[in-house]
Amino acid sequence: MEIKKNIILTKTGAKPVLIDLFYKKKISKMPVIIFCHGYKGYKDWGAWNLVAKEFAKNNFFFSKFNFSHNGGTLKNPIDFPDLNAFGNNNFTHELNDIERVISFISEDPVISKNIDTSNIFLIGHSRGGGTCAIKASENKRIKGLITWAGVSNIKIRFNEGSEEFKKWEEKGVKYVENKRTKQKMPHFFQFYLDFKKNEKRFNIQSAVQSLKIPFLVIHGDNDKSVLQSEGRDLHSWNKNSKFFSVKNGNHTFSSMHPWKGLKLPKELQSVTETSINFIKNCI
Repeated sequence: MEIKKNIILTKTGAKPVLIDLFYKKKISKMPVIIFCHGYKGYKDWGAWNLVAKEFAKNNFFFSKFNFSHNGGTLKNPIDFPDLNAFGNNNFTHELNDIERVISFISEDPVISKNIDTSNIFLIGHSRGGGTCAIKASENKRIKGLITWAGVSNIKIRFNEGSEEFKKWEEKGVKYVENKRTKQKMPHFFQFYLDFKKNEKRFNIQSAVQSLKIPFLVIHGDNDKSVLQSEGRDLHSWNKNSKFFSVKNGNHTFSSMHPWKGLKLPKELQSVTETSINFIKNCI
């Protein structure tokens, strides 16, 4: 198996994107998987590397990357050494990052020889699921979408009009503690302003309703971070979608960081196998 880590994608006027590639050598016309992490996430979190290897074993070209403003750096792509970048993240940046990854994989002369650019699938975890839904509705190169514990609504998370929201607007920044690293992670008010400027575009319900491609919603029945009702909403908005409930599945399907096991946890293994089988039936 070929594993290429921390490839740097550069673009004038934009922060770099770090991407990993997992695939078998000497396999042609591999379907492409682009995996997008969620809020306070990164490509090397938990058991994501084991997930990548599982897809590659099944003859998929699997890519995962750090969003440019996720708070990681080129020297330290894990955790959040660049909190200023984290605070300046927004959905416009994330959608642009996905587009950059799609273009890189599709147009790189070496990679494009071995992949099937007519079969590009997006998989997004948590907030990444919502971002992927929007991108899948916009980019015709995307042939399928899978959300893992995906969010269904961006707007409600701002709590517009609440005292907390008013303080955020007044101060221009609010902080959320990272329970693992104990960092106070900033959210600058630009995040909301970017949403308001693009509110129609960032409507996940509208995006999902417009999808004409295969769509699988996977959600744990014990998810306390993004309730399964959000996954069921995603499913209800597209009559051609499929829904898979993960028994005892929490928000990360029993994975955690760091993940020291050599195998995937039972729940994440189920998620991975279900996703692989879904995509195989689509191509």
